[in-house]
Amino acid sequence: MILVTGGAGNVGANVVRQLLDAGEKVRVMTRNPSDRSFPDGVEVVPGDLARPETLPAALSGIERAFLFPVFTGLDGFLDAARQADLQHVVLLSSSSVTYSTPGLIGEQHLRLERAVAASGLPWTFVRPDAFMTNDLAWAPQIIDDGVVRGVYGEAALAPVDPRDIAAVAVQALLDQRAGEAYMLTGPQSLTQIQRVRIIAETIGRPLRFEEVPREQFREQMLSHGTPAPVVDELLDGFAARVGKTAEISTAVEEVAGRPAFTYAQWAARAFDPALA
Repeated sequence: MILVTGGAGNVGANVVRQLLDAGEKVRVMTRNPSDRSFPDGVEVVPGDLARPETLPAALSGIERAFLFPVFTGLDGFLDAARQADLQHVVLLSSSSVTYSTPGLIGEQHLRLERAVAASGLPWTFVRPDAFMTNDLAWAPQIIDDGVVRGVYGEAALAPVDPRDIAAVAVQALLDQRAGEAYMLTGPQSLTQIQRVRIIAETIGRPLRFEEVPREQFREQMLSHGTPAPVVDELLDGFAARVGKTAEISTAVEEVAGRPAFTYAQWAARAFDPALA
């Protein structure tokens, strides 16, 4: 049986579905099982990575695990996993760990990777770049007046579909690809302006990207509760990508055995035509 943590998230939910499609027995650990709905055939158990006393029961009979990144409670999970004789753990990490200057986010993920690697458990690290689903944050502006306002519209990323992240994680679990680390991107380098254009084509409605001053955008992010170091790191990262082509990884196709989903394919599923 395979344990999935973060089973309601963008990646975790796809991991659950794809494992079931592969004929695997799946257990999902969640804080409040009654608050979540999972596909038929999934065993749902209470558990919290921040409460180590809940972990032995959740790990009982588990052979492999998909581990969502949490920055508190990892040591308790690893202790319980060793006691449960876990055979393999696949950790959802971040591409930022590969940067020459990982920054705050990258350092947090590096700490998790190092702890898992030092645990003695067989491991695989899945390191996605920006999620395509991040662009769902544009939906209110698309609905409002069709203008997506942001900074560094010419900054290029190669965002990846969560279905592809899950596909690599699932294959790593099925094959027990121990000691591997996969950097994941989508198949295209796209600026924010280009991505807005693709969404417009998908929903059949004129949209445009409008550049706003950096400081104005920064204040908006701060007002939504994002910590200042994270905001500045994000904005500096965008600035550094202006005028450059994003690096493309072929890991999705190599591991999952099929091409990665394009941004247009993702947008066709993610953006309701009713937005038009």
